Amino acid sequence: MTTSPQDPARERDTAPPVQGHPRRWLILGVISLAQLTVVLDNTVLNVAVPSLTEELGAATSDIQWMINAYSLVQSGLLLTAGSAADWYGRKKMLATGLALFGIGSLAAGLADTTGQLIAARAGMGVGGALLLTTTLAVVMQIFAPAEHARAIGIWSAVSALGFACGPLIGGFMLDHFWWGAIFLINLPVVALGLVAVLALVPESKSRRGERPDPLGAVLSTIGMAALVYAIISGPEHGWASGRVLATAAVAVGVLALFAHWESRVPHPMLDLSFFRDRRFTGAVAGLVLIAFGMGGALFLLTQHLQFVLGYGPLEAGLRTAPLALTVVLLNFSGVAAKWLAGLGTPRAVLLSMVLMAAGLVAIATLTGQGYAGTLLGLLLIGVGCALGNPAMAHALMSAIPPAKAGVGAGVNGTLAEFGNGLGVAVLGAVLTSRFAALAPVAATSLPAALASAEGEGERGRVLDAFSLGVESSQLVGAVAVLLGGVVAAVLLRRAERVGV
Repeated sequence: MTTSPQDPARERDTAPPVQGHPRRWLILGVISLAQLTVVLDNTVLNVAVPSLTEELGAATSDIQWMINAYSLVQSGLLLTAGSAADWYGRKKMLATGLALFGIGSLAAGLADTTGQLIAARAGMGVGGALLLTTTLAVVMQIFAPAEHARAIGIWSAVSALGFACGPLIGGFMLDHFWWGAIFLINLPVVALGLVAVLALVPESKSRRGERPDPLGAVLSTIGMAALVYAIISGPEHGWASGRVLATAAVAVGVLALFAHWESRVPHPMLDLSFFRDRRFTGAVAGLVLIAFGMGGALFLLTQHLQFVLGYGPLEAGLRTAPLALTVVLLNFSGVAAKWLAGLGTPRAVLLSMVLMAAGLVAIATLTGQGYAGTLLGLLLIGVGCALGNPAMAHALMSAIPPAKAGVGAGVNGTLAEFGNGLGVAVLGAVLTSRFAALAPVAATSLPAALASAEGEGERGRVLDAFSLGVESSQLVGAVAVLLGGVVAAVLLRRAERVGV
């Protein structure tokens, strides 16, 4: 039988110290550096696609697997990695994650074939899963509860920093070195991180005498990887294709079996009773929907900047950077944490979602008036993200006993990956259908439509159709974000009223 998340005995296990670790801010800097390498690798490869295509002779399917191998392995292993950190020790798993990520980076940088690079990327995904879960789990262990909100804000701002810097670093490296340098640059960071982790980070683990849940780990890994693969491959192969439907069926079946197993095993990897906590379910709802709206909408924005406005990848990255820089500024300065303390979690979540939805509406409706409208939207989204992401992560982690901090971090990361992939797929499908209905030529993609267009007048109508498709998709994303804010705020408010 599983125990309730409010069992006092569970709350006493590895609870964070009242005063916090004496070197907690230095440790936060170390683990933030480790996390930054993972986030950068999610974005830096995109700018190297032309070089990889030319120098390795990579086909389109090879490029897709170079990108997807990393995200599939990472998203599939997040929950398992968090559980392993709780069981074997968060410091051990953090150091292991760094080592695996470094080995994978070395193999990727020295790869001679597309197969070698895909395998190396998969290995990096294993290390990335360990790093993303253990870093947040360590934050929850070394900081006192009163400092959790600000510490989580800084932790989450690192992701935004990586989002902004990834394309810039990738572009700089490719301008001066060969493509393998974008992976080898990770090595000195990994080496520094390993030394610092071994010297500074205290060990922490669950001391409740639990046993590992190997079957649960296998089922969650297979189920989540299959689900993410179905979402990723849907736009390419068609949602009704046999490949996508079969993969989705496997995902649903395996995840259902995982839930059944976790409800019966004496020591579950993911205690399903967490879902009876309104703080947990509110944070879950908010995290999925915010990732859905934001991931898809920003994916569409980069396409609009490049295909319609004619910016190159590096310039498009620079023009989206104000969003990430706003998040970094507000969280590193502690302003977002002060707002959260003053507003309370439910109001902060609702306000953040309203700001983000307004930003998406501004981008959808004002992009025709130049970059100023896009900048306004990015700044609104940045303020909303700076306030909302730490608030929901804090609500989720606070609803989970300290002994399960790794699992909580795994849930947080899995929800973000799932929502982001679903947003890209669904909002991309909205764009495709809207564009196909409005374009003056028969085509499912903008490059194909432009190639078929006759004359500048028809090319202009093709671009207008694509812009309207992006606008519709952005508005759908805005509705999803606003809905997420309302649902999350209501659940979190009810949790405060009843004290659960």
